[in-house]
Amino acid sequence: MFKTIKNALKTPEIRKKLLFTLLLIFIFRLGCYITVPGVDTFTLSEQMNSSTNSLSGLINTISGGAFSRLSIFAMSITPYITSSIVIQLLAMIIPSLEKAIKEGGEAGKEKINKYTKLLTILLALIEALGIYVSYSSSGIFISPGFITGLVVIMSLITGTSILVWLGEEITNKGIGNGISIIIFIGIISGLPSGINKLFNLILTASGISTIGIVTSLVVILGAILLVSGVVFVQEAERRIPVQYAKKVVGRKMYGGQNTHIPLKLVMAGVMPVIFASSVMTFPAMFIQIFASDIIGESGFISGLYKFSIATSSSSVGWGYSLSNAIVYFALILGFTFFYTYATFNPAEVSANIKKQGGFIPGIRAGKPTTDYLKSITNKLTVFGAGFLSLIAIIPMLLRFTNLNLTFGGTSILIVVGVALETVQQLESQLMMRHYKGFLEK
Repeated sequence: MFKTIKNALKTPEIRKKLLFTLLLIFIFRLGCYITVPGVDTFTLSEQMNSSTNSLSGLINTISGGAFSRLSIFAMSITPYITSSIVIQLLAMIIPSLEKAIKEGGEAGKEKINKYTKLLTILLALIEALGIYVSYSSSGIFISPGFITGLVVIMSLITGTSILVWLGEEITNKGIGNGISIIIFIGIISGLPSGINKLFNLILTASGISTIGIVTSLVVILGAILLVSGVVFVQEAERRIPVQYAKKVVGRKMYGGQNTHIPLKLVMAGVMPVIFASSVMTFPAMFIQIFASDIIGESGFISGLYKFSIATSSSSVGWGYSLSNAIVYFALILGFTFFYTYATFNPAEVSANIKKQGGFIPGIRAGKPTTDYLKSITNKLTVFGAGFLSLIAIIPMLLRFTNLNLTFGGTSILIVVGVALETVQQLESQLMMRHYKGFLEK
């Protein structure tokens, strides 16, 4: 990894892309400290410090603390992520969208990008409205009213639009993976806070704490093991051998080669975790907008609200948190299977192998190959989905201990995944430049 970065810095073209990416990252971090107009920052700070019942934990982590400051980037890139997922889901039932995604090309990409951005604006409008309604009665706005609400909502929508633009610029003119890098930077910006918490465990008011030292060492060791496990699962793959029969065309012989189909343990990546989190917190957001006056009362609506915020709050008790963790676990499992089969179709792969004169050793072509690939995919997905689910619910269990660290399971999954993808991008760009320079010589 470090050797790749060192080689990239020595290459003028890639160094320019890295500097351009760093400039846009600086703009992103600067915007995280620009509060939306009409907010009393002193009251906002008091509200955020005393708040114990928040559904915005994941949003605040991804946004790099921008949500807690109610900055123009408070909503981060989450509306765009959600809209991208929704478009992919709609492509399953709308033939025109499915055709645009499968055929690709510039026209198809532009069409999907257009629909995604339009849906992003709509979702950003709904979320911004929810944020304003949720905080309008808390006294953080200097003069709450229609004009203030309009300015706040437009500022939040504009902030999300700027982040989408920054992500696209990083993808097109920077090192790539723009949206993922923005999420990555937002998460790791909380690293100093996490280190400070570890120091506070060790250095207490009465001196150095032995228990704090042991706890810190356990946390560091656990983080190393967790990151190692995530890297292993992200990089691990099952290679299915494929042989192609020899065929003679004229005087030339084709085929007769051996290759393999790489099947990753987690084909869906971290998207199932993000989408499951959005589904779990949606009822709380909806209730805050339309029924905020009965949140503290008893009844079904209040219980649904407590169940929904249990993903990011420890103030609702073990019952709600345990039931939330079970449903969260099941949703991640379901979405992982859904995304896996949305990106990998065993029947289609089997048909392509048969069409090209190939076969899997020991497996007959046609339906037996499809069943074999489906069986292997199911086993891999069960392991991968179970791993994602366990990592994601670990923070929910740690909240009932004295440990309340900055990084959760979802954060580690995102950070490690994006880091691996970025290094692979740099390696591929270095390799392309190497071959390009070789051919030019």
